[in-house]
Amino acid sequence: MKVAIIGGGASGLFAAAVLSKYVPVVVYERNEKAGKKIYITGKGRCNFTNLCDQSEFLASVVNGSKFLISAVHSFLPKDAVKFFDDLGMRSVVERGNRVFPLSNKASDVTAALSKEISRNGGQIILNSRIEKIEKSGEQFAVCLSGEKYIYDKVVLATGGVSYPQTGSTGDGYGFARSFGHTIVEPRAALCPLILREDVSSIQGLSLKNVSASVTGVKSEFGEMLFTDRGVSGPIILTLSSKINRLMGERQLSVNLKPALTDKELDARLLRDFNANINRELKNSLFDLLPKSLIPYIIGRSGISPDKKINLITKEERSRLVMTLKNLTFTVVGLDKIDNAIITSGGVKLSEISPSSMESKLVRGLYIVGELLDVDALTGGFNLHIAWATAHSAARHIIGGLNGN
Repeated sequence: MKVAIIGGGASGLFAAAVLSKYVPVVVYERNEKAGKKIYITGKGRCNFTNLCDQSEFLASVVNGSKFLISAVHSFLPKDAVKFFDDLGMRSVVERGNRVFPLSNKASDVTAALSKEISRNGGQIILNSRIEKIEKSGEQFAVCLSGEKYIYDKVVLATGGVSYPQTGSTGDGYGFARSFGHTIVEPRAALCPLILREDVSSIQGLSLKNVSASVTGVKSEFGEMLFTDRGVSGPIILTLSSKINRLMGERQLSVNLKPALTDKELDARLLRDFNANINRELKNSLFDLLPKSLIPYIIGRSGISPDKKINLITKEERSRLVMTLKNLTFTVVGLDKIDNAIITSGGVKLSEISPSSMESKLVRGLYIVGELLDVDALTGGFNLHIAWATAHSAARHIIGGLNGN
């Protein structure tokens, strides 16, 4: 048996690392090097899994949690840690159960997988542009550069369309369609939100310990930041994945002081005002807000920034509290998919076996990783999905050897 793996990203390299111990494997990668997207994950450190239990893991899956039950159960986060440890890559667990290479180098993940493939006699062919894949009888023909290469099994692991500079250009959708598969419209996930309101004056401002919610989605607590056209940061990325399949404009509400009730915040304002009784409002909120945010908040409250504190009315103070507790914006869209961390959408899950990742339409064809219509939150979950789905496919192929 001989296996072709189309795509040398996370899921493709992992499938090859497992399979190459048992069968001849060839990985076709369109870039000049393999694992290009791995290098930029976790800000170059590669958060490669999340050391939580299965139920917590699946709760962090936005789309496809039921489909992934079998794959995640068969290859748990602790299994991923052990797998890489066995390859000589030590790891460290950080806040939120996030797991990173001990070296803090994403390149170690790619190197560990590539070395294992090479050690087992597998091949990684770089700069290879697959023109088409055909099936004749029980075999597949992978066509490139005017030549046909014959394989018994094919694993599609080409990724989605986010970060196209890493090679994720959507080729896999075309290959899957050629075999009759349905593609759920690819959408940006884990990406900034674009706002109607002008926030350019506070571009670059980062906020901690705030909460934010979007119409129809429960609030998230943590960090966010303002961009030239909207908002980003951890809690915003989470919200983007939860609303990317909802239609129409939605309201974003930011609570700048979630630890305080309206009454407590009003009392806090009174104390600050009493300490600055003869100052203008614009010079009286430095203990409450970042300096760069003060003019924006005052503007949104509708109070004159030059008004003396001793002239602020109870109604104006109430408006200021409301602005701080419910700073609202209109979300007009997601940032473009090129800038998304992950792609939501892909090959329709009902057409894939959840236990093996084998196509239900074409025997011997396997589809794994981001090419599937699955996506999760940040924290190592998406990379683990790549490992787990690739592991399921490899295990099924190996299990079929000699009818075992």
